Amino acid sequence: MSDPIIQFEHFGFQYNAQSEPTLYDINLTVHKGEKLLIAGPSGCGKSTLAHCINGLIPFSYLGESSGTLKIKGKETGELGIFGISHTVGTVLQDPDGQFIGLTVAEDIAFALENDCVAEPELHERVQRASRMVNIQDHLGHAPNELSGGQKQRVSLAGVMVDDVEVLLFDEPLANLDPATGKTAMELIDEIQRQTGAAVIIIEHRLEDVLHRHVDRIVLMGKGRILADTSPAELLSGSWLADSGIREPLYLTALKYAGVTIRPEMHPESIEALTLDEEDQKKLRDWFHAVPPAPEKPARPVQLRAEGLGFTYPGKKRQTIRDLSTQIRQGELLAIVGTNGAGKSTFSKLICGFETQQEGSLHFEGEDLAALSIKERADRIGYVMQNPNQMISKVMIFDEVALGLRTRKVPEDEVRERVEETLKICGLWPFRSWPISALSFGQKKRVTIASILVLRPKMIILDEPTAGQDYRHYTDIMEFLTALNRRGITVVMITHDMHLMLEYAERALVFSQGRIIADMDCAAVLTDPAIIREASLKETSLYALGQRCGLEDSRAFVRRFIDYEREVFRS
Repeated sequence: MSDPIIQFEHFGFQYNAQSEPTLYDINLTVHKGEKLLIAGPSGCGKSTLAHCINGLIPFSYLGESSGTLKIKGKETGELGIFGISHTVGTVLQDPDGQFIGLTVAEDIAFALENDCVAEPELHERVQRASRMVNIQDHLGHAPNELSGGQKQRVSLAGVMVDDVEVLLFDEPLANLDPATGKTAMELIDEIQRQTGAAVIIIEHRLEDVLHRHVDRIVLMGKGRILADTSPAELLSGSWLADSGIREPLYLTALKYAGVTIRPEMHPESIEALTLDEEDQKKLRDWFHAVPPAPEKPARPVQLRAEGLGFTYPGKKRQTIRDLSTQIRQGELLAIVGTNGAGKSTFSKLICGFETQQEGSLHFEGEDLAALSIKERADRIGYVMQNPNQMISKVMIFDEVALGLRTRKVPEDEVRERVEETLKICGLWPFRSWPISALSFGQKKRVTIASILVLRPKMIILDEPTAGQDYRHYTDIMEFLTALNRRGITVVMITHDMHLMLEYAERALVFSQGRIIADMDCAAVLTDPAIIREASLKETSLYALGQRCGLEDSRAFVRRFIDYEREVFRS
């Protein structure tokens, strides 16, 4: 084993603003060249642990610590945040929050300019870092002109240019489409091989991270380390279920079929998974024993789009072109596709934030062009992807109550509806908190609550579960499903293929401003041509069905979805 680079020994930390510690008795060693995944439910202390590693604690976030934390054998207090930054590079969940320069090249060079590196060496190191992440052809571009995956590459180059020995990723997959997320994990793997840096990944999407090898998984809960073991051992135990963390779907399917997950099966990825004939037979028998779900009756059209066309000012290429579709009353619909395909723009046209140059939109037979944004908001609620763009109040309760108070709802009804929504969205313990004290995922829940409390006829959610652990993800989605059963139409723009499979009845697949597929979700994620064009990712359930010799793996995916929904309802 190589030399340790990070060492926690009986480490604890309590923020000055909190009455209880956030971290308790942390004992963790990270060695050079290791790759660690840190997982756990929201509020378990993952982000605080990361802030300790990159120096934000104790130099930006104040509090009391106990025990020791050493980086390269030195106490972090001795190194200072500047010294730590030369060893630990952090790539944030939201790349936009990390950009400094007006161009990609300036942004990558920022750390070198602070270190007064001579210009010839600076240019050489920027070029080397940009080639390593394959962003060298975009050095003259502004960061806001890039796709989500390209932005992440720039952030990665910006920390690698300093030759750091630890790369810390805070939910690197949260804002990426499935194919780009897969590429991101491959890129991180390749960078580690080239540099030998230790890699620490904080992420909820376990199955996607494990697309590439991980040495250890550190599972946290309530400020403590619950497990520090290999992926195979962790996935074979009950730790994930006990902690409310979503396991890979192929393992869930095997468990439904009565298969016991064992470390020797290599359950850490669908590619590595080995199944004996008895396990395969159990899955085939389960598939044939579970009846297909009955067909649902057709429902009336609620929203109709015909021939939509839209181009942003100053852009030559149409963002939306000749788009026609229907959304039916009371359905739960997913909109998926690559970053920049027009998904969010389509929702903005529906809500009136942008106005189409071509075509028409009708809601329940009424032309939306005749309605103001406020009038549309009484019918259609919209939750944006970035919660910071929606929040306008200081306190959580006031933010959720804002829409009701603007509509002059009596205060006693305001309190009743806000309290009900806060409980359902898992925000009740924080009702008296300022929003600034919340994590990104918690802020997301606040914005969802602020729309749900208004009880619209249709709600459009842009990445509703980004940054959520499985327990809160399930709570929110079960609440949305309950609303949907009462007749409210739910439209989700998402990169989460699990979410689409588990909850949506139908998917609209976007690519380059057009809808290239309109079909059930299992059909989407088992069609190689659609997956390739829309930057999606084939579901591991399909690969599992093929591995077990099922003639119709697409039907197996559908059967799993139907069965899973019945499990949640029972």
